[in-house]
Amino acid sequence: MATFKELLKLSFKSEDTEEWLDVHFTRPIGLVFALLWNKLDIHPNVITIVSIFLGVGAGWMFHYTDLLHNIYGVLLLMFANFCDSTDGQMARITGKKTLIGRMLDGFSGDLWFTSIYLGIVARLWYQTIPGTDIEWRFWGFLLCAAAGIGLHAKQSSLADYYRQIHLFFLLGKDGSELDNYKQQRAHYESLPKSDVLSRVFFYNYANYCKSQEQRTPNFQKFFAAWKQQPSEAIRERLLAGSRPLMKYTNLLTFNARAITIYVTCLLNCPWVYPLVEITVFQAMYMYMHHKHEALCAKL
Repeated sequence: MATFKELLKLSFKSEDTEEWLDVHFTRPIGLVFALLWNKLDIHPNVITIVSIFLGVGAGWMFHYTDLLHNIYGVLLLMFANFCDSTDGQMARITGKKTLIGRMLDGFSGDLWFTSIYLGIVARLWYQTIPGTDIEWRFWGFLLCAAAGIGLHAKQSSLADYYRQIHLFFLLGKDGSELDNYKQQRAHYESLPKSDVLSRVFFYNYANYCKSQEQRTPNFQKFFAAWKQQPSEAIRERLLAGSRPLMKYTNLLTFNARAITIYVTCLLNCPWVYPLVEITVFQAMYMYMHHKHEALCAKL
């Protein structure tokens, strides 16, 4: 029978792509829950649905200005993340992977952050912009929309893409979810019109893949050439150049954003969070994008 450490290692995607905070905090707690819920025969999809309610609840808590409600928000978002970690770990350990699970997994994080941005907008609405007597109102909405819709989604999707590229060259196709637009579009078109749920998923997923591919022209050229003539030496060079960028893919996913939300909401300056998205996170995104594209052009 596998030990807890062995199961924990099995539940990781790879050492290259796991964050320190996840390895030493989120994943061990997630695995404890995963083992418990697996004994109770609770499906990973149920846990993902629970995480949606917890994350949306966190967004609602952050719209309050008092410390107690904000602490509730921190705890709810932390538990939502534990559940998100748990369902992925359970799926990898037990093999309980489903289309619904893939849909819910991508949908859950979007709902968390949408509720958080809306919570910040509501919180700021009647507050004044620092240094002025002007109320935030629609300006707060524009700030959060620019950060969330304009930048956050693009940052997260490209970070996920670079992580899947790294996993593909490290572990092969079975160890990654590196998909492409043409395949996903073809699969969408092959589905019967009566299968509405699957068609909706694959239509949106194909477009998600397309947006990633459009932003990475040098990688697309490199990957097409590498597939025609695979080279172990080139694979190693890609991994060596990609490995230092994995810390940026991690910073642009959940933990860094969550910590920024916790700190700014607890200090009652939530408007700082979307500003960090627009400045610090966007600068990391641009650097990561430039370095990866330059690496692929060189290879």
